[in-house]
Amino acid sequence: MAKIQKDRNSWGGFSEKTNEWSSEEEEPVKKAGPVQVLVVKDHHSFELDETALNRILLSEAVRDKEVVAVSVAGAFRKGKSFLMDFMLRYMYSQESVDWVGDYNEPLTGFSWRGGSERETTGIQIWSEVFLINKPDGKKVAVLLMDTQGTFDSQSTLRDSATVFALSTMISSIQVYNLSQNVQEDDLQHLQLFTEYGRLAMEETFLKPFQSLIFLVRDWSFPYEFSYGSDGGSKFLEKRLKVSGNQHEELQNVRKHIHSCFTKISCFLLPHPGLKVATNPNFDGKLKEIDDEFIKNLKILIPWLLSPESLDIKEINGNKITCRGLVEYFKAYIKIYQGEELPHPKSMLQATAEANNLAAVANAKDTYNKKMEEICGGDKPFLAPNDLQTKHLELKEESVKLFRGVKKMGGEEFSRRYLQQLENEIDELYMQYIKHNDSKNIFHAARTPATLFVVIFITYVIAGVTGFIGLDIIASLCNMIMGLTLITLCTWAYIRYSGEYRELGAVIDQVAAALWDQGTTNEALYKLYNAAATHRHLYHQAFPAPKSESTEQSEKKKT
Repeated sequence: MAKIQKDRNSWGGFSEKTNEWSSEEEEPVKKAGPVQVLVVKDHHSFELDETALNRILLSEAVRDKEVVAVSVAGAFRKGKSFLMDFMLRYMYSQESVDWVGDYNEPLTGFSWRGGSERETTGIQIWSEVFLINKPDGKKVAVLLMDTQGTFDSQSTLRDSATVFALSTMISSIQVYNLSQNVQEDDLQHLQLFTEYGRLAMEETFLKPFQSLIFLVRDWSFPYEFSYGSDGGSKFLEKRLKVSGNQHEELQNVRKHIHSCFTKISCFLLPHPGLKVATNPNFDGKLKEIDDEFIKNLKILIPWLLSPESLDIKEINGNKITCRGLVEYFKAYIKIYQGEELPHPKSMLQATAEANNLAAVANAKDTYNKKMEEICGGDKPFLAPNDLQTKHLELKEESVKLFRGVKKMGGEEFSRRYLQQLENEIDELYMQYIKHNDSKNIFHAARTPATLFVVIFITYVIAGVTGFIGLDIIASLCNMIMGLTLITLCTWAYIRYSGEYRELGAVIDQVAAALWDQGTTNEALYKLYNAAATHRHLYHQAFPAPKSESTEQSEKKKT
């Protein structure tokens, strides 16, 4: 839907005399209002109302117009929707000098109220897209967008980050609404939210976002920096200045913000007055607002929304139309609905994780160093039972070391890191077992010894079965013996040259499997039995010549 309207009416001051509705399907004229396009669902998920978005941005009058998207974001209950409604008054009455309206007229438009509980959820856009002529004569579509406040009692950090990041990605002018001052935590949250948005966008050599405006409400120090954009510019320059005597963390925050936005500015706005802050029945009438606030409000809104101030939405240097903005909206929300992006974490959670991971690393390093002293590279072979005993002792010592470190997050939070430590120590132990076994000369000779045994056994069996006429079995044993001999030669070449290591590992595994079929004593016993059987058969076939005494004794028996 598109609408150009200049006159006021009674419901919020806006007339419908010059409505120009156009869409692919004719619709009855409706009173304009906020439309929820990003809906907050149960379990802290978000859903895009594509039907509502299409109805507003794909109407025939605006869909091919380049778009200016103005968004207001910031902490909850800081007057974002209140400010948006003055923007609406200006957009509907630009040609009027007295656009703020009658002093007895209530403020309507985006839903707002006093109090401590949140009002706006998700993202709302005004149902009318304003067509404005830029100074160069180009007509652009202006979209006003209100967002859910960050850090309310019902939203997770991911919820706040998603709404803030999405509004920053969609808008060409992002107003960062702050109360009283620009504090360090405000900058840190801005860094977190913009980085969360940049992760969802394609990498580009250009700055990912356009215009950022720090709007500092309830400014109490006009004697230091005057109200308005001039005082705001000087104030922001001081706040975002990077100096050599700053801590690296503070420098990184400021560098990050500068790297994200093509234009950064600031406006200092006075407090609207005690009647506004303390009257539960305040409905936005100008007569109850301090004159100093109204004076600066008349400067602020045109400074934001006058035709020469409007920045057309650009992505990767390309100007975006309303039709294109719909597609980007859909693409971005799909990213945040998935699990591709990491979940942002609170400062406590991030600090607790770092704290616990440092304790894990320290305990693991202690275990590693002491195991190196016991069975490291230059230490002799250690009996497996002794190695296991040392491992259990050092593991218990490392666990005690981990538990003894003061960690943030509590016992429940640290439990999974304790499990991680135990798993990593067990993995290290398996590596030490392999390293220790490699020092055992008998273990190193396991593969060739096993292959030699196979060759010998098959040789013996082939000889015996060939002698008694079982040629098929003899041939099979000869074939196995030949293959085993080739395998032994291949293994020796791999050990010598270092090539085909994967094949060498397979040969070692097969030999280990054969070795593990029985103990060394069992293997030697089987080998002895095979040799004894072979000797018995050999003597039966080729009897030894008898001595004379033996022949005489046999004759006497007969």
